[in-house]
Amino acid sequence: MRLNNKNKAGYFNFLSTLVIMIFMFGVAAFLLEYFVYDYFGWEQWLFLLVPFGCAALFYARGRQIFEYDSDGEALNFKNRNVVLFLNKNLSDEFPKYKLLKYEVMNVIFLKRLYVTVSSKKGHGITLRYDVSYLTKKEMTDLKFSLNKVIKSNKEQKREHNS
Repeated sequence: MRLNNKNKAGYFNFLSTLVIMIFMFGVAAFLLEYFVYDYFGWEQWLFLLVPFGCAALFYARGRQIFEYDSDGEALNFKNRNVVLFLNKNLSDEFPKYKLLKYEVMNVIFLKRLYVTVSSKKGHGITLRYDVSYLTKKEMTDLKFSLNKVIKSNKEQKREHNS
C-alpha cells in the first residue's frame, strides 16, 4: 500500500508563507506601535504574541509531507518539511519482518507515529514520524496497513516456532 500527501505541498507552502508574512507584519506593527504611535497600552504585545503563537503552532506540528510504502518486502517511511530552511528529511527503509509494533500519539493538535523495529542485537529501535497533517482516512489506511504487517509477522513467528 502506498500513502502520501505530496499533492498538498502547494497548500502547505502557501500556509507557511502566510504564517511568515503574518509574523513579519506583527513584528512591524509592534515596532511601529512601540516606538512611534503608542496608542495601545499593554495590548501592543498582542502584535507579537498572536503571530508568534500561530507560527509556533504551525511549525510545532512537525513535518508536513509524509510518505509510506509497504509494497514489496520492505517498509519505506519518508517525512519532510516544505519549508526550505527547516528541511531535515527523514527517510527509513527496513524489511517488513523487523516491524515489532507501532503507536500513534495523538495530543490536541499534534500526532506522532512511533514505529518500533528490531535491530541486529535484538533490541527494539523506535523511529518517530510526524503525521499531524494526515487526514483521518489516511491515518485509518496507515493503521490498517501496519496492523496487517504486524499480524503477518506474528503468524510467521508462530509457524517458525512450531
